[in-house]
Amino acid sequence: MKRTNPLISIIVPVYNKEEYVRECVDSILGQTYRRIEVILVDDESTDASGAVCDAYGQADARVRVIHQKNGGPTAACVAGMEAASGGYYMFVDSDDYLEPEMLVQMTGRLAGVPGEIVCCDHVVEKQRGTEEVKSGTEPGIYEGDRLREQIKAKLIGEEKKVIPLSRCMKLCEKSLFEGNETYYDYSLRFGDDTNLMYPAFLESSRVVIMKDAFYYHYRYVEGSLVHGYDEGLFAGVERLMEAVGRTAEEKKAPDAVRAVAREHCYMLMYVMKNELRAPDKGYRKRIQAIFGEENIKTMLHNTPVAVTERSNQLLYMGMLYPGGVLLRVLRLILRLYDRR
Repeated sequence: MKRTNPLISIIVPVYNKEEYVRECVDSILGQTYRRIEVILVDDESTDASGAVCDAYGQADARVRVIHQKNGGPTAACVAGMEAASGGYYMFVDSDDYLEPEMLVQMTGRLAGVPGEIVCCDHVVEKQRGTEEVKSGTEPGIYEGDRLREQIKAKLIGEEKKVIPLSRCMKLCEKSLFEGNETYYDYSLRFGDDTNLMYPAFLESSRVVIMKDAFYYHYRYVEGSLVHGYDEGLFAGVERLMEAVGRTAEEKKAPDAVRAVAREHCYMLMYVMKNELRAPDKGYRKRIQAIFGEENIKTMLHNTPVAVTERSNQLLYMGMLYPGGVLLRVLRLILRLYDRR
């Protein structure tokens, strides 16, 4: 394998993470791989996060700080890429942190070719303990037909992702993102990672899945967008699927139409779960309105999907048959689960 020593641009979107951002940046600056630049993008934080970023920028020449009007995570990532000088990008969320050897290990898997992505595993940090999470596909190097059939064809439309479409835990050659701005919906707060990374993966020429590489620590923050109730989630999912559908069609993704339909069904499980978590008693009417829409109902009943996880099976049954009694049972089960 060709040995490479590229400049890595590490892009960190920052919004109201004063409590965690120091640990995040310290873990980046403490990397044993030294050819890095760190771009902190303060997305108009209302706490002291921006001042913390400025302090790092003044103390270390490798750190650059951008302050911008609040535009959301994708806009922050794009701003970071526009300012980046490196040949490879890595995205790190400002409440997460890295193991010191992460970049040394990941750059050691690079071949120095355009369109490559190296993926590591991660550790979920919860208040009650940690959980190691591996990729959903076998470790190895994927190129050519193997890349198309085993990765690109399964990026969406699968219950268990072959690769998490998180922007984090990956080292990406920069050309993968060039020209993809047309596919981004900057209003997305749910699914923004998919919106950013799905077009990049479809353009990839080489993907490396590392083995037992638990270098990235993802902090599970209670009350964040993905763990609380979001009254705009259904509308956001519909916007996400519109962007994903256009990306799949224009980039000629394998089995695009059916894969997008299956992905839409799986995304609607998040909608069902979200509405069951609603704090008010109107959840049943909203669920019945959403899943009673003719286009949603038709898609769900006409799209074969594999649902193997028990919790998903219950949600899927509620989506197909959103009756009152079943919804009350599902809501009770979910409340019991959330208290664990």
